[in-house]
Amino acid sequence: MKEPQPKYNECRIPVPQEFENVFTHFYFAENSSENSVTKTLLPTYQTILLFSFGSQVSMLTREKTEITIQQCIVFGPVRQSFEYTLPSKTSILVANFKEDAFFRFFGLGAVDARLMQHPDGLLNDNCFTDLWGQLSDIPNPKEKVDYILNFCQPYLRDQDQTSRLLTNFENEHLNPIKTIAEQTHQTERNIQHKQKKQFGYSLKEINRYNRFLKAIRLIEEESGKPTKISWFTIIDQCGYYDQSQLIHDFKHFLHISPAQYVKFQRDICNPKLK
Repeated sequence: MKEPQPKYNECRIPVPQEFENVFTHFYFAENSSENSVTKTLLPTYQTILLFSFGSQVSMLTREKTEITIQQCIVFGPVRQSFEYTLPSKTSILVANFKEDAFFRFFGLGAVDARLMQHPDGLLNDNCFTDLWGQLSDIPNPKEKVDYILNFCQPYLRDQDQTSRLLTNFENEHLNPIKTIAEQTHQTERNIQHKQKKQFGYSLKEINRYNRFLKAIRLIEEESGKPTKISWFTIIDQCGYYDQSQLIHDFKHFLHISPAQYVKFQRDICNPKLK
């Protein structure tokens, strides 16, 4: 006797090595149940290209703004969590662009002799509708991803020197804008402008997000211990001024308090037997 298939399937699809500086991964989800399924997308500070197959997928922001997606949409960088709903018999495939990769693909892409259309036109005219139509005929998610990678390849450009330095800057004791400006003989204002234009966010924004991710990791580590969480240790190690600033970041990114997040994590990871 065959085991029943799960009603909701989801998976992360890795990318080949040559695309590792372009995509973090692809995400596929399929709702085979008779009812709609609502999920939460957490902030990633990534630009996302989402394809929908089946009925319209809906998205709801914290401000109660709702949009529906019939075929595909590009949005991001994703700065805050939001809910999305997959109706019955509907699937999505999501490409998660890494850092400035979307800009390198479609921002100011040079015209290629093999292309019938300038890359900018793909966004302005039909937002990948033709690609969506071709993907609709491919049943396997991995084959869909392979098709997208093949489609994207002619557009890909290498990072320029400034973007490469911004991506790889790791010295926490130096100001990256000032340091890179000196290295490349540019003004600090010019570096800030390139960061915002090509990555979609400022260094101040991404530093705040990375600080928040560090706090999440520490909280998850502390939650697995028998002792109570030391909030002041987390505040100190992550560089927060005080507890109110930590709470403010949680409400900004996840719309819940740190204590609510801990309870949510424990309820999921250690459900009580009924």
